[in-house]
Amino acid sequence: MMNGYWLTFLMALVIAVIATPFSMKLAKRWGAIAYPGGRHIHRRPIPRLGGLALYVAFWITAVVTQTWSENIWGLFIGSTIIVAVGIWDDIREIRPLYKLYWQIAAAAVLIFFDFSMNFISLPFLDKPLNFAYHGLSAVGIILMLFWVVGLVNTVNVSDGLDGLAAGICFIVAILLFWSADGINQFPAAHLTLALAGALLGFLFFNFPPARVFMGDSGSMFLGYIIGGISIMGLLKTATILGLVFPLLVLGMPVTDLTFAIIRRKLRGQSIAMADRGHLHHRLLDAGFTQRQAVFLMYGISACFGVAAVLGAKGQWISAFVVLFVVFAILITILMRRTEKLAVFARRQSK
Repeated sequence: MMNGYWLTFLMALVIAVIATPFSMKLAKRWGAIAYPGGRHIHRRPIPRLGGLALYVAFWITAVVTQTWSENIWGLFIGSTIIVAVGIWDDIREIRPLYKLYWQIAAAAVLIFFDFSMNFISLPFLDKPLNFAYHGLSAVGIILMLFWVVGLVNTVNVSDGLDGLAAGICFIVAILLFWSADGINQFPAAHLTLALAGALLGFLFFNFPPARVFMGDSGSMFLGYIIGGISIMGLLKTATILGLVFPLLVLGMPVTDLTFAIIRRKLRGQSIAMADRGHLHHRLLDAGFTQRQAVFLMYGISACFGVAAVLGAKGQWISAFVVLFVVFAILITILMRRTEKLAVFARRQSK
């Protein structure tokens, strides 16, 4: 089995390394270029169609290494829709509301391929929740739509610095692989490894200073695949944290997105309106370099992952201690004024 895992990982990595330069050329030909200015912090035009390389690497690997089930077909069709919408947005830009409609439509595709959240395991409950058993199948479908669309936008929010979203999702993919393998969900395990390999290959070009961005085609694809795989392999199993595990692993971007929604509501702004209040913006404004900020956020994501693993092993006290510390750090960064953070940044650079 381990040889099969390595084949999946390495194949996706190699294909991503080969495909990413081609995606850069296509981006230049189609005009999918991120120009400096505004909220962008890069200083030269950079192609932003890297998501196409992630899509190609992931699905070619899946074709070669997997026996396709109904679930995998659903993921393929839905993710193809989400990537097509992302490519169009990277080239022409789509209004946020229209983009949300397409995200919901892509998530709704999964309904026809036996995806739902009718069966959810949660910590501290002896039996898993089963909405279908109580005649509430519609609740499971609605939860599934919220789950997938929520993760699509969560990953999209994290894509603010070179290598940030790809690195965070790499950590997420490795931890989800560990979880899926531990409960013998082998199709989900292979798919998460394919995602991890594709992300590592892409990071060769995306780590700061980036030569390519993943764009919305990439961030939406990653959120969609993570959401779909977690439903395939984790949420239907009573022996794991189910719903809580993926949320913990993605704890940092989930917290950042939550604060962004609250911040914009308090200011009377649309929750879809972009601003410079995200975690990575605060770190940059405080004087951290891109690499320092990225590594710090990798570390925070890894801590959330450690908490998820501890919880999965039943070590709840240790998990809560890790979560308390990491949440305290996050809230301090998100709530403190930039001048106070700048003092900390200067101390770290000495």
